[in-house]
Amino acid sequence: MTYFDPTSNTAAIAPPASAAHEELNQSAPQQTHPLPCPTGVYITVHGHFYQPPRENPYLDSIEQQPSAAPFHDWNERIHSECYRPNAFARVLNDRGEIVGIVNNYEFLSFNMGPTLLNWLERHDVQVYQRILEADRKSCDRLNGHGNAIAQVYNHVIMPLANQRDKTTQIRWGKADFRSRFSRDPEGMWLAEAAVDYATLEILVAEGIQFIILAPSQAQRCRSLPQPDQPSVPWQEVGGSQIDPTRPYRCFLPDGNRNCDYIDIFFYDGPISRDIGFNEVLSSSQHFAGRLGQAVRGDSVSADLSVRATAQLIAVATDGETFGHHKKGTEKALAYALSEEFPRRGWTVTNFAHYLSLSPPTWEVELKPVTAWSCAHGVDRWQDNCGCGGEGSLWHQQWRRPLRQALDWLRDQLSQIYVEIGEKLFQDPWQARNNYTEVLRTRSLPSLEHPQVGAGNTTDRFLARHQNHSLSTAEQVDALRLLEMQRHALLMYTSCGWFFEEISRPEGVQILRYASRALELAGEVAGVQLEPAFIQRLGQAPSNIGHFRDGAEIYRQLVATAQIGLHQVAAHYAISSLFAAYPRQHPVYCYLAHQLDYQLQRIGSLTLAVGQLELVSEVTRETTQLVFAVLHLGGWDFHCCIQPFSGRRHYSDLKANLFQALHQASAARTMLAIAQAFGDQSYGLDSLFDQERHRIMHLLTQETLTRLDQLYTQVYRDNYGILVAFQRDGLSVPQELQVAAGVALSHRLMTCLKGLEQESSDPSNANTQLGSSYLSELEAIATEASHLECPLNLTEAKKVLERLILRILWQLLHDFNSATVETSVCRLEHLLNLGRQLHHDLAWDRAQEVYFHCLHKQIGPRCLTRQLQISTDPAFEADSCSLTVTPGPESEPLDLSQLRRLLRLGEKLAVDVTYWLNYLP
Repeated sequence: MTYFDPTSNTAAIAPPASAAHEELNQSAPQQTHPLPCPTGVYITVHGHFYQPPRENPYLDSIEQQPSAAPFHDWNERIHSECYRPNAFARVLNDRGEIVGIVNNYEFLSFNMGPTLLNWLERHDVQVYQRILEADRKSCDRLNGHGNAIAQVYNHVIMPLANQRDKTTQIRWGKADFRSRFSRDPEGMWLAEAAVDYATLEILVAEGIQFIILAPSQAQRCRSLPQPDQPSVPWQEVGGSQIDPTRPYRCFLPDGNRNCDYIDIFFYDGPISRDIGFNEVLSSSQHFAGRLGQAVRGDSVSADLSVRATAQLIAVATDGETFGHHKKGTEKALAYALSEEFPRRGWTVTNFAHYLSLSPPTWEVELKPVTAWSCAHGVDRWQDNCGCGGEGSLWHQQWRRPLRQALDWLRDQLSQIYVEIGEKLFQDPWQARNNYTEVLRTRSLPSLEHPQVGAGNTTDRFLARHQNHSLSTAEQVDALRLLEMQRHALLMYTSCGWFFEEISRPEGVQILRYASRALELAGEVAGVQLEPAFIQRLGQAPSNIGHFRDGAEIYRQLVATAQIGLHQVAAHYAISSLFAAYPRQHPVYCYLAHQLDYQLQRIGSLTLAVGQLELVSEVTRETTQLVFAVLHLGGWDFHCCIQPFSGRRHYSDLKANLFQALHQASAARTMLAIAQAFGDQSYGLDSLFDQERHRIMHLLTQETLTRLDQLYTQVYRDNYGILVAFQRDGLSVPQELQVAAGVALSHRLMTCLKGLEQESSDPSNANTQLGSSYLSELEAIATEASHLECPLNLTEAKKVLERLILRILWQLLHDFNSATVETSVCRLEHLLNLGRQLHHDLAWDRAQEVYFHCLHKQIGPRCLTRQLQISTDPAFEADSCSLTVTPGPESEPLDLSQLRRLLRLGEKLAVDVTYWLNYLP
């Protein structure tokens, strides 16, 4: 058997099949403690994995982003294209079959922003755990030096931040890293690699050992002075001429040279650019060949008087390059890191490990203020420098007024924070620096009891930092102050300035953080800073005439998106008509306590009245509200909210409203609600996007069902005509073609949902009940193909993928000799159905489940089977079964069943050749 680069036709001899006993990283090098590299060549590929915070500041959740369709939002889309594929990167053979699955994070040097890791931990804990596991394994492989490095917390441009914010960003980044990877970070990634000496001073003070920069950021370098050579001349390298194959020591100006320094790695600029913008990743051989061009032999470098005994080839790029910006390149990366580089005698390492082997012998001085994506220092984030315009005619004159407005707001908020914080905290700024421990716990995924752990952490945090025993109201104010500061930091996220226009989503997002900070300042201090802030935004001109300037953008896109407690209550009230909520139910970052709820329906009218307590899980703010929501049918909702003003008033209000409803008059009921609540009301458009869309689908379901029935009848009545048109090669009338497509799509979904419901019942696992559904599904696919009728497969594809994964999981994790044949048969039918429908199924998770079980369960059975055959001359292959050792619950499988399981792997595009050949 041979391994193949997934994008190359060149094969290499595979390791022996005993590697099948390994976990998913089958093709990974297994050396635990690397010896000095025989060729002196060390390779480090660094991925900067980062997504900007996209959460609604009022809900602490990402709302639906239509531009990311068919995914819910851009985090989800990029995760599907990059973060998950790199955790399970395929190594393929020449037939496109999987021969290995590599966790690329185990061999990449990487940083992941805390905002991204928070999202991963909530939405795909399997990938999140793979990332943590990768760091642990790299620590084991590289003498305690893990691949992961920290990042400044929320991607601010550090040279443009004041000293206090610099400190908080670094401390939050360190604390978040430590809480996840269970070790202190050795290195730290600076957003946009933006650096100045003031930032270096804080990094040194916080114990960060190294950073990574672009070669263009160095000014001059020299070999470290020695006692016998105290004066060594400097070499000017300001034009990106610095040698990136070694680390450098950077001393702080006027500091102690024995301790006031940080080590710096400069990535190879030309190769890194080629990775991002050329076709270097088209195959692992191309990638290795490009890196090999930077490898020096035994010759002496023209501008160095020292012969290199070891050299580091280091490249750095956005991690999203591997799979998102360049589709499928995670496969070439996996093969390069696990096979191609080691075959050439290169050691795959990370910066911390290389630093331990080869401490700096050179020092460097940096240019005063620089970044890796701006030729003008850091003007991309404060001035009209042209960077980010991508050749367009748009200006960026808005950048400086935007930063000035935010700087003014930051200073105003700082005054409020100190003035009120000193009454609550022992040291307000120390409290802010430690606040990340509350943020970290709050980001953890929760199920039945949201924020229980966070509540305990918050209590401990407040107890440690308070200057007296805080009352409940003071605790709320303390948390409001800290949240105000958190949003004041988030409003500096670099993405807001990165592109050419202030009204882009990135600019609007940072203004939404500013808006939330303003609101919190008003709640805790009673100040109104928003008018002055908007006035300053008026100095930031937009390129789009409709918006005119930042002030108008704020009014149209930011102020209109502000969310209050009444809107949260309205969301709960309207959606309660379509869901039976328990007594306690999370609504984004709020916990809704249903104190009373009554619903009645008369004719087409539905009225719900309730008493609700909302508790913010962020600031612990609590309020009791009363709501009444009237559904008049269709899309017409009328919801009103008011504060709870006593049990008697609430009881009278409820009685009056239901009395009006019992008269079966919409007008009387509306009038009664208006008299009780006033004129302000909320409708369907007041719901948050995701819930509104869910209810819209529910409301249209009855209409769609009637249409399905109508189209099905039209299709049945005219089936003969359709066949005649097809037989004679005539164009089918559009109306009949549409009717056929709708009817067959409806039948397809009905069958799939029936099969899914049946398969979810474990008692049906060993029955043939699904055979009727499978036969019907195959008949539908054949009929659609015969009539050349396009089907709506969007939802069907999802159901089919879920079915395959569920049945496969049941089969492989609960081996039962009585059900193997049935389950394999179902899976083969479903896989064939996907091919019949000419729709590519996303079966990556099914492949991962199968591949894991192949090497943990199926393979050992084959080995045991062969051992039994080879040692028992009386063995009859067709009649004997076998008991194996993987676990106490394993059941015997005969030879034909093992073959069926392996043939299933072939259909899932997993290479099972070795195991098939191993069986008699």
